Amino acid sequence: MKAPGSKAFVLALGLLLVSACGSPEATDSGTLTIAVIPKGTTHEFWKSIHAGAIKAQRELAAQGTVVELIWKGPLKEDDREQQVQVVENFIGRQVDGIVLAPLDADALVAPTEAAAQSGIPVVIIDSDLNSRQRVSFVATDNYQGGVLAAERLGALLGGTGKALMLRYQVGSASTEAREAGFTDTMTEQFPGIELISSEQHAGATRETAYQASQNLLNRFGREVDGIFTPNESSSVGMLLALRDIGRAGGDVKFVGFDASTTLVEALQTQDIQGLVVQNPMEMGYRGVLTLVEHLSRQAVPGRIDSGVALVTPENMQAPDVQPLLHPPLAEYLDE
Repeated sequence: MKAPGSKAFVLALGLLLVSACGSPEATDSGTLTIAVIPKGTTHEFWKSIHAGAIKAQRELAAQGTVVELIWKGPLKEDDREQQVQVVENFIGRQVDGIVLAPLDADALVAPTEAAAQSGIPVVIIDSDLNSRQRVSFVATDNYQGGVLAAERLGALLGGTGKALMLRYQVGSASTEAREAGFTDTMTEQFPGIELISSEQHAGATRETAYQASQNLLNRFGREVDGIFTPNESSSVGMLLALRDIGRAGGDVKFVGFDASTTLVEALQTQDIQGLVVQNPMEMGYRGVLTLVEHLSRQAVPGRIDSGVALVTPENMQAPDVQPLLHPPLAEYLDE
């Protein structure tokens, strides 16, 4: 524990006085300061996580726990150095806790462990970290998401044909788990489907994904029967490239990952035949709540599954699916 007089020391004393509802006592400033650090800030996925964090903040305020939520992350999802700097800056500011979606399972280990050693607890969300110095891990079962994608694509192809997978980027634990779930399932359940390309990477943006997709389709566009992409940006890039060569609309069976306006519209028009979707609002919501529960000395699970589902043109109007495709962002974000 730090020397008396520090913010962390005052917080620790305050946490000994837990109210009946389980909320931590206010610090000397009357507020818990929590930093939420996404992998990026532009994709709709991260906006949904932001909305979920604000939902938790509002619920906590109604229960008497005031949380100052600071949302800050790199602009691009391949800027590991910037995300490390963001974490280090919050350590320097002595925030009360951090909710982090690490860009890289290894590169973010040192700053995360430095935060823990400074008395700042960290909840990891979305993508795993190769460290146990964390309060909890709140995320999709990403391997299962890849399994669902393979099962859908295999069924669409009738168990035969040629398929390819465009990976996301090296070091992203969440998408690497999806890719492993997909390739393992294709190999085990669909031996009649040849995976003609599975080692190319889309990169961090829609633009790099579009370029990588064009390159793949220039080589395999005439022979490929099915495609899987493991995140929002890679799915959008591949969608645009398939449209360019006139093979969207079901000519090539296409299963993507994540829900965004562009991808949901493509599912509706059947340019995409399946989307594996997460619940990013739940991820942001549970990340903040779990951190506050930990700060109030409550026991929290080491792993929280935020859910994953397969959405198709046939089930996309179902009442339990609609909130996953159209999260209420306007209710929480000023845009």
